[in-house]
Amino acid sequence: MSDEFEVEDDGEGQVRKDRFVDHREAPTRVGLVVPDVRGLGYTHAIEARHGEFEGLAQAIRVDIVFSEVVRVREIKPATFISGGHVDTIAARVKAEKIELLLVDAALHPIQQRNLEKETGAKVLDRTGLILEIFGERAATREGVLQVELAHLNYQKSRLVRSWTHLERQRGSGGFGFMGGPGETQLESDRRQLQERIKLLEERLEKVRQTRSLQRGRRDAAPFQIVALVGYTNAGKSSIFNALTGASVFAKDQLFATLDTTVRKLQLPHGRDVMLSDTVGFVSNLPTELIAAFRATLEEVLEADIILHVRDVANPDHAAQATDVLKVLGDLGATENGSTPIIEVWNKVDLLEHDADGVVHGIDAITPLGQVAAHVPVSAQTGEGLDKLLATIERVLSQTSRTYRVKLEHTAGADMGWLYGHAEIISRDEPDEVGQVYEVRVDPRHKAAFQQRFAGRIEGSDAA
Repeated sequence: MSDEFEVEDDGEGQVRKDRFVDHREAPTRVGLVVPDVRGLGYTHAIEARHGEFEGLAQAIRVDIVFSEVVRVREIKPATFISGGHVDTIAARVKAEKIELLLVDAALHPIQQRNLEKETGAKVLDRTGLILEIFGERAATREGVLQVELAHLNYQKSRLVRSWTHLERQRGSGGFGFMGGPGETQLESDRRQLQERIKLLEERLEKVRQTRSLQRGRRDAAPFQIVALVGYTNAGKSSIFNALTGASVFAKDQLFATLDTTVRKLQLPHGRDVMLSDTVGFVSNLPTELIAAFRATLEEVLEADIILHVRDVANPDHAAQATDVLKVLGDLGATENGSTPIIEVWNKVDLLEHDADGVVHGIDAITPLGQVAAHVPVSAQTGEGLDKLLATIERVLSQTSRTYRVKLEHTAGADMGWLYGHAEIISRDEPDEVGQVYEVRVDPRHKAAFQQRFAGRIEGSDAA
């Protein structure tokens, strides 16, 4: 086995990533602990929480040796769970040669260190595990920067090499932390870590500025934006692929998509929109990640319509939808119902159907929040996708205004503007001077339309 440090040139000099390359093929042996704290008021059933945490662990391709729920009467300041449970877990860790213990809770640094001392295994809490998944999945330069910033902010209070086991297993996945093996100079570590955080924040600020410029250009473009959001593994990327014919990575796996992808989508009457696929949400999404990914998530704020994808075949879909709406609310995307939301009830092919193809139980599902419409679909079979496209078109039309404007035959540039920035509904018979067009104009183009065609707009809709 050989350990090697990787060096990355990020455009401003070489940065040592302190990432290990290891050629072992055996996955890390892992134990999962899901605390069920009495009186904590969980929104998800313990069975759903247990299954989701196993899915999170499987997302980093480890060997799950044991996975169990631990009943907790009260949270212990030193170890989170009781001493008896710690002793039992420690014995199992030793007997089954567990290298890494994953705990479905937000552990304080002292609790993490005490559990490591008592069990003899490396310990990661829920936040650490999600950060590790994101570290492995980030593909674009922006995504890498966002994840590394989240890692380092999480690491500030810990300053230990929390991901060593996983880095050694996967090689290029994840992120290493400041200070090489054996370093104990905490002040030096803190200084290096803070310097790196400052550098990442500056680079991400440049990303935000670039996005702001892009949004300005996009507002002048003819296409409206439709954003897909939803709980992780709800099927957003599958729907994206089914609607656009794209080949975005889609897998039955938590956080299969991290980086935003945009494709043009044509609606039934020829109208083009831009469809955006975004990162999936999850319960108790780490605050470090929300902060780091805010530039990406803010794309949802610029959308003309939000498609909230729900996996209605999952018994926990209502609680999952509540989590998604909470994140959208934190972003300000649902304030005053300003952005229409269409609920997309995905995976209806997994529900029971009768002989006539009617889906059982679909009437019992309730839309959550202020919803413009809801459409049952299956990304796998294509069921309901045509209705979804028609619904998108209908809801977009409700936010637009209809005008009648007369163009002279010589106004070729104005005619081109209309075809590029509005929807032509009908045209009257031309006369000697010109022709009257009935057009539908999106809110983002209303001011430009009224300024360009002032004096040529007919009827009361000119306001």
